[in-house]
Amino acid sequence: MRNKEMKLQLFAQTWNPDNVTVFEHKDGTIPDKYNELILKDVMEGSKVMQLAKYEEMDSKEKEFEYFAKGPGAYWVGEGEKIKTSKPQWLTAKMVAKKLGVIVPCSRELLTYKVSDFFDKMKPKIAEAFYKKFDDAVILNADNPFPQSLEESVMESGNSISTGLTYDNILALEDILSDGDFDVNAFISTKKNRSTLRNVQKIENGVVVETLYDRANNTLDGYPVVDLKSLEKGTLYAGDFDYMYYGIPYGMSYKISEEAQLSTLTNEDGTPVNLFEQELVALRVTMDVAFMIVKDTAFAKLESASRLGTLTVSSVAGTATGDTKVTISPEKAAGNSYKYKVADTETTVTYGQNVKNWTAWDGSKDITAETGKKITVVECDAEFRAVKAGSATVTAKSA
Repeated sequence: MRNKEMKLQLFAQTWNPDNVTVFEHKDGTIPDKYNELILKDVMEGSKVMQLAKYEEMDSKEKEFEYFAKGPGAYWVGEGEKIKTSKPQWLTAKMVAKKLGVIVPCSRELLTYKVSDFFDKMKPKIAEAFYKKFDDAVILNADNPFPQSLEESVMESGNSISTGLTYDNILALEDILSDGDFDVNAFISTKKNRSTLRNVQKIENGVVVETLYDRANNTLDGYPVVDLKSLEKGTLYAGDFDYMYYGIPYGMSYKISEEAQLSTLTNEDGTPVNLFEQELVALRVTMDVAFMIVKDTAFAKLESASRLGTLTVSSVAGTATGDTKVTISPEKAAGNSYKYKVADTETTVTYGQNVKNWTAWDGSKDITAETGKKITVVECDAEFRAVKAGSATVTAKSA
C-alpha cells in the first residue's frame, strides 16, 4: 500500500502536459514552459516592464538597495591627501500583489491537452495581465500599490498643462534635468502621433528642427512607448532607472464549469452563467511587485483643460472691403489659424474641430463686411481649438 502511494505521488509531481487533458487537470500551477512563455509575453507587452528595472524576488516582499548618489572627485594639490566620499545607497522595500484574470472559453477546450490549451490561451492571458498592470501603475486605475506614475507626478508637481508643443516638450525635459535626472524614455499613445509629427521649431517660416522621429518612434532622440489607454494629449517623461518591478512566483490556474461571473455580462445585461451557457472559465493568478523610489524622476505633459484666449483686433485693410486682423499672443509652433465671419460672435469650445473653417496665415488681409463679427481660432495639427477670440470687423470703405 505504501509503495502504491509513493507511485501516485511521483505521478502527481511528473505529469506530462502533452499527455494530460484539461478535463483531467483543472487546477494547479501552469507548466514551467508555458509559465515562462506567458511571462515573456507579459514582460514584452507591458510598457512599464519594458522601461523599469527588474528586481529578482523569491518571496512576496523584498528589501533591496538602490544607488542614489555616487562618490565625488576632488582637485588635489601636489603632495596633498586625496579626499574621499562614499556613494549613497538607500534601502527600499517592494511588496508583491496578486493579480488575477478570468477568461471565459468554449467547453470544447476541456478536451485539449494541457500544453495545447495554454498554447492557445497564452496571448489572451498575457494581454489581460499587462494591460491591468500598466493601467494600475501608470494611470493609478484600480491600483493596489502605494504608488503609481500619475501619483508621483502629482506628488512632485512635475507637470505642464498647456499642450504638446515644441517648447513644452523641451520644458518637460528641463524639469527633470534641473532635478539632476536623465530622461531616458517617454510614455505616450498612438493617438498623439499626428500631433507629435508637427512638434517643430520654426524660424522665419522654415522648419529648423523636428523633435519626433516617426520611423523610429523616438522623441528628441529618446524611445517612446505607446499606452493605448492613455488620453490623447498626455505624455510622461522619466528617468526609469528609479522605477522597479518584480515577479516572485509562477502562475497558478483553475478552471470552472459552474460559476456565475458577476463581472462579466451577456448582451442583455445578465451575468454569464457557465453551467447554463455551457461555457468554462479559466482563472489565472500571478504575483507582481512595483515601486518608484524617487517621485521627482518623472514628469507629465497634458493638454490644456480650458480654451485659451486670443486678443483679436480689426482695422481697415489695404484694399476696399478688406480688414487687417492682428492676433496676440502668437500661435505655438505646429499650430495654425482658422476664422469665421458671422453676424454674431461664434461660440468655440476647447478641442472643437474647426477643420471646415477658413484657413488664415496670420498676416494676410481678410475680406469681411464692417460691423460683422470675426472669430479667430488657434488650432492644433488635428484642427482642435486651443485658443479663440473675436472682434468687430472694420473694413476699408470705398
